[in-house]
Order: sequence, then structure tokens, then C-alpha cells
Amino acid sequence: MTTPPASGTDMRLRLDIAYDGTDFHGWARQTSGVRTVQETIEDALALVLRTPVSLTVAGRTDAGVHASAQVAHTDISQAALEQRSIDGDPTKLVRRLAKLLPADVRVLDVHEAPPAFDARFAALHRSYTYRVTTSPAGALPTRRADTAVWGKPVDLHRMQQAADLLVGLHDFAAFCKPKPHATTIRDVHAFTWHDVSTQHELEVYEARITADAFCWNMVRALVATCLKIGEGKRQEEWVAQLLEATKRDSQVPLAPACGLTLTGVEYPHPDAFAKRTAVTRDRRTLPED
Repeated sequence: MTTPPASGTDMRLRLDIAYDGTDFHGWARQTSGVRTVQETIEDALALVLRTPVSLTVAGRTDAGVHASAQVAHTDISQAALEQRSIDGDPTKLVRRLAKLLPADVRVLDVHEAPPAFDARFAALHRSYTYRVTTSPAGALPTRRADTAVWGKPVDLHRMQQAADLLVGLHDFAAFCKPKPHATTIRDVHAFTWHDVSTQHELEVYEARITADAFCWNMVRALVATCLKIGEGKRQEEWVAQLLEATKRDSQVPLAPACGLTLTGVEYPHPDAFAKRTAVTRDRRTLPED
């Protein structure tokens, strides 16, 4: 079950967030004091609401990774929301936060959510886009923050064939940095490659991937696997071998973080929030053959 607000006077808020991850050391607050998205937003909220704030996020993005559609939730007392500039209306936090937050992070929307809403565990799936160029000239200067550079030309058809093999319910241990007691079984719903080149941007490709969840470094490893196959350095059979692995494979590289953007988090109807949370919290296993 999802954790409800702490008391009957608390309100659960949903925040929709975007950020340029270039100068952040990832989403999660760290004890080392480095700059993170979570700390930046929590500190701004605490300043406005005059109370400590703790955010639960849909996906804890790594250092350098961007988001255009991140989602988080927090529980705030009604008393804190009665600040003169808020007047009990959480939507007014958007304007207040826009004045406090640095230019590389925005809170796009704030509104009351049902008590059973959980930004992390109630999510049905997350979607990411990975943008990369193989042009000898590199990325367009105006897109350098969100476009990775890959040093070899690639075959789009070969990359899509590799991506097709990665769709479905699999143990992605070979592609994930391990975490103690955490499963690496994930269900990839879709994985497609697109040529998005223009007159001014040549050899630019986007990978679009959706899954119920992702483990640490998984998307960047999947993208890099496809790029290796696309450049002809590996064959498609490599994918099947990797999906049989039970631990991280050191031969799988990571694509640069700057090309990755969290572009969507989908949730069920509010009536199904609690049920979805219970399913997500269960440790997954692969079905028997």
C-alpha cells in the first residue's frame, strides 16, 4: 500500500517538473553537498512554505540526465499552505517557485493529488528519449546540452533490429548497475529508433523507450548496445547473450548522459492508484518456461 499523508490536515501535492541536468549531480539529494535537483526544489519549497519538504520522485535520474516531464509528490500541512502568498491554493506555488529556482529547473505545475497517489510506485510506465549524433561536426551548438556525440556512423535498421530484441519482460542485469536486494527484471513496452536529421543537423537519431520502470544506468546501456550493433562492432546475437546474463556485463558501455531525457510518466485512473502501488512493490520474477 502507498503511504498516505501523515495526518488528516495534510494535503498530498503532485509536482510536474522539468530540468536541464547538465550542472546537476542527478536527482537525489546527497550528503556530500553536491548540487542536485531534489535539494534545489526542496529548499525552495521549504523557503516558501516555511517548513521542511521531502519529495518522492517517479524516476531518480543520474548526473547529467535531463527531464521534461518528471513527477514528484510531497505531503504539506494545510497550515503551511495558508501562507499569505499561497492562500491555501497549491497552484500558486508555480509562480512563487519560478522566482526562486535557478533557470535550469522549473516546477511546471502543482496541484492536490489523492492520498493514494504515489509518484514512484503508482506509475504505470516511464518514457525516455535519447538523442545522439554521429556527424563528424558534432552536435549543433544550440543542442549540445541534450545531444550526445557518437564517434562512428551507424546503421539505423540494425539498431532497430537490436532494439526489437530488447522489448518485453526480461532480466536486464547485464545492463544495470546492481543495487542490493533490488530486482533487475523490467518490462520494456516499446523501443524505437528514429532519424531526426534536418538540413542543419545531419546524422541525428532519437531512441524512444518506454518501460514499467528502469534500473540504474539501464537506458544508457541499452542505447549504447544498439549503437555498437549499429556501427557493426557487434552482431544482433549479442543481445540474446546479454539477456541471459545474471550480472552487469563490463563489455556493455554507457552512452553519454547528456543525450538522455525523461519525457513522460503515466499513471492509472485515481481509483487504481492503491492497486498499482501494491503490484509495483511486489518483487518481480520471470515466468517459468
